[in-house]
Amino acid sequence: MAGTIVVGVDGSPASQAALRWAAEEAALRDARLVAVWAWTFVPPAPMAEPGMIPMPAMDYSGAIEAERAAIEDEFQTALREAFVDPPGVDVERKLVDGDPGHVLEEEARAAELVVVGSRGRSGIAAALLGSVSKHVVNHARCPVVVVKEPPAD
Repeated sequence: MAGTIVVGVDGSPASQAALRWAAEEAALRDARLVAVWAWTFVPPAPMAEPGMIPMPAMDYSGAIEAERAAIEDEFQTALREAFVDPPGVDVERKLVDGDPGHVLEEEARAAELVVVGSRGRSGIAAALLGSVSKHVVNHARCPVVVVKEPPAD
């Protein structure tokens, strides 16, 4: 086996294109393919009357588990929809709690190659929303391939 290829997945068309590219490359290299989906639970803001101390009105552990289960379903759907035919390699799935850029940077430490998709944001959108692919390119310790989002037909 020629190492590990890590690919970031978030269900977007760009990440699905990156997943297909990474699977083809893993098959060529006889490498292990690890698909990583990073997520973070953001609880809703508690509501209260002005001057009152807001108290959470929810079961956070239950909400976190429900969110995680929903993300697992999205992850499975993204993997299934990325391929018309089976990819020719086994895809190891990793669902990791954390910022996508930092999670992929950490996963890259043990990888031979990291593949990420790019939605092509620039200017203000990139400044406000950030760029996972830019973070990975600037911080990964291994080579990085950025796959552009396919053009809309």
